[in-house]
Amino acid sequence: MSYVFDIEKLHAIALQGMGKTHDEMVRIVVEESARAYPDHIDAGSKRRWLFSLTAGATGIMTILHASFSEYLIIFGTPVGTEGFSGRYRMDIHDFLLAGEIWTYRQDRCGERQAVRPGDHTVLEHGTVNGFKIPESAWMLEYGRGIIPSAFPLILGDVVFSAVDGTTLVETIWIYAKMALRELLVNRKF
Repeated sequence: MSYVFDIEKLHAIALQGMGKTHDEMVRIVVEESARAYPDHIDAGSKRRWLFSLTAGATGIMTILHASFSEYLIIFGTPVGTEGFSGRYRMDIHDFLLAGEIWTYRQDRCGERQAVRPGDHTVLEHGTVNGFKIPESAWMLEYGRGIIPSAFPLILGDVVFSAVDGTTLVETIWIYAKMALRELLVNRKF
């Protein structure tokens, strides 16, 4: 299967947004993503931010791209959070733009790994970790694999814990609209 996004190019885009104010960082990342992938990025001037309640962690995201095999979002929190990464049937690449993320794994349970601005980290297919964002942190996040297989985990807290129908409908609506456009217009699964 061919993919739209190049990981090294996404990392280079993320590096351009580092060290900026939040609004400037978002503007740069969106504009540079749209410049690199003009037919695949939602670069509209009205940026829609959605709460993300996943596996105990709460953050906020804006979706730049969605298809059945890839997604690209800016994700973060201005106040910090922590939770479980989840176990996915895809690889998730995080390019840290601001702040810090701490992670730990089962096989190295006594070791904290810190991810800092400019770092690229990967949660590989089938692996898990615990994580904490101690304060404000933002990342460009890219998922590659079977995206719909993650829906039970990424929407579970919205449905069963927060019982937030608005966030559920908005997230599904935006994802579906973008994924169908990608399939019909760009012929990318």
